[in-house]
Amino acid sequence: AYTYTVRARDAAGNRSTASSQLNVTTQDGGGGGDTTPPSVPGNLRSTATSPTSVSLAWNASTDNVAVTGYEIYRGTTLVTTVTGTTHTDTGLTPATAYTYTVRARDAAGNRSTASSQLNVTTQDGGGGGGNKLLGYFTQWGIYQRAYHVKNIVTSGSAAKLTHINYAFGNVQNGQCTLGDTYADYDRFYQAGESVDGVADTWDSGALRGNFNQLRKLKKQFPNIKVLFSFGGWTWSGGFGQAAANPAAFAESCYRLVEDPRWADVFDGIDIDWEYPNACGLTCDTSGFSSFKNLMSALRSRFGSSYLVTAAITADATSGGKIDAADYGGAAQYLDWYNVMTYDFFGAWAAQGPTAPHSPLNTYSGIPITGFDSDSAIQKLKSKGVPASKLLLGIGFYGRGWTGVTQAAPGGTATGAAPGTYEAGNEDYKVLKTRCPATGTVAGTAYAHCGNQWWSYDTPATIGGKMSYSKNQGLGGAFFWELTGDTSNGELISAMKSGLG
Repeated sequence: AYTYTVRARDAAGNRSTASSQLNVTTQDGGGGGDTTPPSVPGNLRSTATSPTSVSLAWNASTDNVAVTGYEIYRGTTLVTTVTGTTHTDTGLTPATAYTYTVRARDAAGNRSTASSQLNVTTQDGGGGGGNKLLGYFTQWGIYQRAYHVKNIVTSGSAAKLTHINYAFGNVQNGQCTLGDTYADYDRFYQAGESVDGVADTWDSGALRGNFNQLRKLKKQFPNIKVLFSFGGWTWSGGFGQAAANPAAFAESCYRLVEDPRWADVFDGIDIDWEYPNACGLTCDTSGFSSFKNLMSALRSRFGSSYLVTAAITADATSGGKIDAADYGGAAQYLDWYNVMTYDFFGAWAAQGPTAPHSPLNTYSGIPITGFDSDSAIQKLKSKGVPASKLLLGIGFYGRGWTGVTQAAPGGTATGAAPGTYEAGNEDYKVLKTRCPATGTVAGTAYAHCGNQWWSYDTPATIGGKMSYSKNQGLGGAFFWELTGDTSNGELISAMKSGLG
């Protein structure tokens, strides 16, 4: 109990006599105030499952003051408390049944009664994933690298691929445009260079170049679907303008992909925007929703019979590139995401520390927490992207430093190791003999030779990554890009073997 009085005071400091006394007793600490619990959370449901996770969602509760959180129970165990109406429960056992309930809670500690029970069974870890195997074919590979569509056949890769992304088309003035017309549809192929052994013609209107070779490839391997990919690191600068008028962009892309001269070549479109509402070669400020809006427009224009996909960032850091755009919201419009789970580390950090460019998971000493494949996959799942719409990325190349004395990861360096086409970057087919792997870390290989340190995937580490893809229930895997493999398709064979 407390007693209160009040006195008035003027500028000279004179005070009145005290008011009459007021006696007040505070409430019992056991809770004499708000005693009304929130309403019961409705429509508890599962939005996605994998062998080791269950994604949950429910309808929001109401309260006489305010709902402050939701308690998620697995059986009788309190898993966590969240403020939103979704949660992904991880670390589960494959092919196992779980029961979930949710309670709403307010600031006074009142809890609703439990929601109705939801019974969910995780996917079978023995092979719940898909077997999509997608590879990038680069239009510029026909020049210095001398890699043509015919090489896809002679290497044995065509018999293993399910999809090819043709890279790249450009994005200019808010529209899809061709990036290299000579390589795309004009280069003359002699009989010995051609997929079917038949030379191109100079007849008016005849299709030549990569497009015609892809047409011939599809005739021999009708199971392969080809997508036209737009953007990439160099040509992503135009997406911001495209996002200002998504419908016009989608119309331009449709007209280009479905140009009557090569309409039968492509089965869909892939968008490689690096990066929406974030920085790549240039910085984009089009906003959190721009990517979703662009994907919605593309799906509306291309319709359900075409494939619409996107290559996306794997930056799972808090507030990083995955958080910068609405990848969860956009997923409904896409057939799948190619998650670029490579290039996490490299000699752009010239002094090191040396680190694998494509770690499958985190490890002690990793330079940046959240820069690993598993963190990206789990973060995308937590945003509501179904596992079946995620493809794991594999690099058919290595990244390396020079001036390194330490064999293990974490060493210092003086700069980028020399590469055939780019410093700090080299194809697997070269590295496998020039700088053979000397160890593994975080599910990928590394090599120390002389004063150089490289990281890259081998058939063995790819096998482990394909097992991960299957166990996580992913849609499959993809790789960048065909020219990095051996002439007999060593890496793609390992991917095919692992995916089944």
